[in-house]
Amino acid sequence: MKYTHLGRTGLEVSRLVLGTMNFGPQTNESDSHTIMDAALDAGVNFFDTANVYGWGENKGRTEEILGTWFAQGGARRDKVVLATKVYGNMAAEGDAWPNHHKLSALNIRRAVDASLKRLQTDHIDLYQFHHIDRDTPVDEIWQAVDVLIQQGKILYAGSSNFAGWKIAQTNETARRRGSYGLVSEQCLYNLVERRAEMEVIPAAQEYGLGVIPWSPLHGGLLGGAIRKESAGGSARSTTGRSAEALADPAARAQIQAYEDLLDKHGLEPGEVGLAWLLTRPGVTGPISGPRTLEQLESAVRAVELELSDEVLAGLDEIFPGPGPSPEAFAW
Repeated sequence: MKYTHLGRTGLEVSRLVLGTMNFGPQTNESDSHTIMDAALDAGVNFFDTANVYGWGENKGRTEEILGTWFAQGGARRDKVVLATKVYGNMAAEGDAWPNHHKLSALNIRRAVDASLKRLQTDHIDLYQFHHIDRDTPVDEIWQAVDVLIQQGKILYAGSSNFAGWKIAQTNETARRRGSYGLVSEQCLYNLVERRAEMEVIPAAQEYGLGVIPWSPLHGGLLGGAIRKESAGGSARSTTGRSAEALADPAARAQIQAYEDLLDKHGLEPGEVGLAWLLTRPGVTGPISGPRTLEQLESAVRAVELELSDEVLAGLDEIFPGPGPSPEAFAW
């Protein structure tokens, strides 16, 4: 496994992030534990989750699965850089209640204590804001975060799904307060969806944030969706972003060109999608959310995959990026 620093911090993390969103809804507890053990054996030390994972009536279930895994001992918790998130409403469907979501100081305090209990740990290494909160002043958010850091409940704060200007506003507010500020941004970024290159990633680089791409295969679209469809299909390739794209003739032709290019070079689409992100400036590591052990093993192989200049040029030709801002939309 290869490692890098998370943004401007001294924290060393693996260049592959284990995403746990499928633990509970798609993968049972025993298999989830097996995947986490295998990830640790492969050198993956960066695990990402969120308080709402488990979804529906089972919100929090994913954190609980991580908690029972940590409780098995064997230095599991000590070896893992643990990241979770706060924002979503944790109340049961139809039972929403004020102050049980978003980023008020009250909800941040309540949410972190609940996550710590589910995770069976005394601290969270990276506490991420899952979404911007248009109703809470940034000063209030940092006040709450600073208290949690002083209490030892969290070590670093990060953002997710923030615009470039919001990263700047949030870190300038932190600077004025004497707070350390955001150290990471978790954003939608992959070969198909490259808009983050315009402003989000440059802002992250300017402020020393590590970029953590989520949905690196765009909902399975970049994982050989057409190939799998031809072989009989899979649940992942016939739903969500993948199904929407394959229904569009232009997008389908683009994915076909992608798969043809990789077939020519004897490469696996899913591994290339991850490996390409590892070549991108500012990227700490993509989040791989395996449902099976085989999917984890494929993601680990991607870290060692070296893409030739010919392949990289071919990928840029098929999936041209928007270019930097403001040139992307101005002279």
